[in-house]
Amino acid sequence: MLKFGIFDHLDTDGTPLGEMLENRLKLLEIMDRDGFYGFHMAEHHSTPLGWVPSPSVFVSAAIQRTKRLRIGPLVYVLPMYHPLRVYEEVCMLDHMSGGRLLFGVGRGAALVEHQRYGIDPAHAPAMYHEAFAVIMKACESDILNFEGKYYNFKDYLVQNKPVQRPHPPVWYGAPNPDAVGWAAPNAVNVVSLGPAARARAITDRYRKEWATLGRNTADIPMMGITRHILVAPTDREAKDLARPAYAVWREAIEMLWQRSGVPFPLVPVYPKTFDELEAMGHGIAGSPSTVRDYVSRLQEESGVNYVLGQMMFGKLAHDAAAQSITLFAREVMPAFAARAAA
Repeated sequence: MLKFGIFDHLDTDGTPLGEMLENRLKLLEIMDRDGFYGFHMAEHHSTPLGWVPSPSVFVSAAIQRTKRLRIGPLVYVLPMYHPLRVYEEVCMLDHMSGGRLLFGVGRGAALVEHQRYGIDPAHAPAMYHEAFAVIMKACESDILNFEGKYYNFKDYLVQNKPVQRPHPPVWYGAPNPDAVGWAAPNAVNVVSLGPAARARAITDRYRKEWATLGRNTADIPMMGITRHILVAPTDREAKDLARPAYAVWREAIEMLWQRSGVPFPLVPVYPKTFDELEAMGHGIAGSPSTVRDYVSRLQEESGVNYVLGQMMFGKLAHDAAAQSITLFAREVMPAFAARAAA
């Protein structure tokens, strides 16, 4: 069965920060009402691409405004945290949400941000692996002892455990099929971006690894893909909204790379214009029927069981985003529920 969620950079839309955050929370209320599975948020620093550098703070507000929607970072950039602080926040948020927290982890993709934050990018991968190991050990043990290059703990008393045992669902951005070698044995949910063919290689490998492990096909974790999606009553209205909004978002995502004099590595995924993005198959702006057809093709080509729509981006107005999310939920999602039932 194909499920649907939302991915959001929480990038600037030109409004004051407080207004932008309140509008986002109102959109989460719509997602909660209309049956989306999850809301996933990015973490960025020192860039207009991310105005929520502390995911836990936003999640703590979001879970108070929702009742069913699962919420979490995609990802916590672990090299930028003390791992036990992350663990303790995860426990709090999982309890406060009634077990709705989604736990995304990673080293962070934008290494130019690490450098500006005072972290040597060369150390980030090792710091991430150590931090994740600490958090997993804290989930398993009442007394934590850990010796590593970056983190050392002795006789740390673990006072709390999350609601979801042994830990909230783990999510990871899979860059290629090789990531499945770790993800499948650990039942980690994966999300990719870029070409549908690459996503297909990841999902095919995941299904093969899952079967080799002797596990039930019905229990396979989420295998997702992100896409810019905008729905309006007509194709023309949708494209007229998407083009200028995407241009602002695209400028934001490249800004720090330009300032650092480093070539932007995601040009093959995120071209300069929304028309180019659509031509590559990496996004869609259209009427409900146009978007339904697009999602159907995407599922067939990629093999995913989860689609994360990036439905708030750039200077897209709050009302337009609310309309888009509502139309998607009421006129696109039901078609896939009906197929699954059939």
